[in-house]
Amino acid sequence: MSDFKEQGNRLFSERRYTEAIETYTSAIDASPRIATYYTNRALCYLKTLQWSLSVSDCRRAIELDPTLIKAHFFMGQALTELESYDDAITELIIAHDLAREQGKNFGDDITGAIRLAKKKRWNAVEEKRIKQEIELQSFMLMLLEEHRKQKLSEVEITGPPETTEAMVNRINAEHAEKSTSLCKLFSEVDDRRKRREVPDYLCGKISYELMQEPVVAPSGISYPYALVHRNHVLYPTTWADQRSCQGGVVVNSRESTAIVFVA
Repeated sequence: MSDFKEQGNRLFSERRYTEAIETYTSAIDASPRIATYYTNRALCYLKTLQWSLSVSDCRRAIELDPTLIKAHFFMGQALTELESYDDAITELIIAHDLAREQGKNFGDDITGAIRLAKKKRWNAVEEKRIKQEIELQSFMLMLLEEHRKQKLSEVEITGPPETTEAMVNRINAEHAEKSTSLCKLFSEVDDRRKRREVPDYLCGKISYELMQEPVVAPSGISYPYALVHRNHVLYPTTWADQRSCQGGVVVNSRESTAIVFVA
């Protein structure tokens, strides 16, 4: 069994992912209750872009060991690729919390994956919004065209030609005016149709959400003012010398400079 694992690890390090999958499968067949075999194979599935198979292996690993960080981490990554962003973020946050509880350092791997999933979710919402606005404009133009055709069909064709022609011209003119006004209205908000990007520096490093009233620490990292105020003791001041704060952190908001001490 350990031979299968060692062989699989060697194949993985050589980027021979398909062969590594086969080897980890042999390890699973021999010992189906060892969770790490499933996460090892799940990572190979990630490398070979087999997202659903990776999710399946991660789910089985979590059944065997709910505290396995990599199972939640890999599943979050696979779910992100499957565009199941809410579920992906849930799994990634679980991985982040488990890593913190277990004292494991994954660098920026997990937090970066959370930001990526949230960014992709934002982009998906933006694309949906843009599509809906375009569809709305097209639908309204179609209604105007149907209204024009209905009016034209109501024109009395048995009347004098000059009267009929005048009514047709008036109907067409009114339709053109309304269509132009509608298109102008949408063009005035056309900038909103452009995808709105959220810079990483405006995403909270703790909540991973768009920050409201960010304050900037000397390290260059921004935090939401409400979060800092809620979780720390805040002492407003007109001056700040970080060296003399004795553990405090200098932050700058739009109102003032402040020294923040961990409560």
